[in-house]
Amino acid sequence: MKPIALLTTIPSDSHNWNLFFIQLFLQENGFEVINLGPSVPYDLLTEACISHQPDMLIVSTINGHGYIEGKELIKRVKELDSMQEKPVFIGGKLSTDVNMSYLYAVELESAGYTRAYCNDQDLQDFGQRLQHIKEQAMVARQA
Repeated sequence: MKPIALLTTIPSDSHNWNLFFIQLFLQENGFEVINLGPSVPYDLLTEACISHQPDMLIVSTINGHGYIEGKELIKRVKELDSMQEKPVFIGGKLSTDVNMSYLYAVELESAGYTRAYCNDQDLQDFGQRLQHIKEQAMVARQA
């Protein structure tokens, strides 16, 4: 059984192409992907976390509001007992001010994200983390 990745975006982000790209990347790396699509309300996301029990959550955003809405999203997700220890990633265009993106990434990690990505060079780090998560999920399923 493959580890489960729940893929979403923030409520105001109506873009699809970023979600398709990440979905394919996750599938190529051995994950079953549940893609919630664009413009996902917070309540729908928390319901999906409860019902699917994912091994990780990925938030992809490109509209520049990732920092603002990402803080509320992680607060709600981390309130769920089942998501307390699960890795949660956010990446893409975190702000409309590119010069502030690195600072916003640090703040998002302080708010509870495992990692906040804001440039293309981060894909290698994300790939390495995926392998670790996949190994952990396999061990947990065998126990």
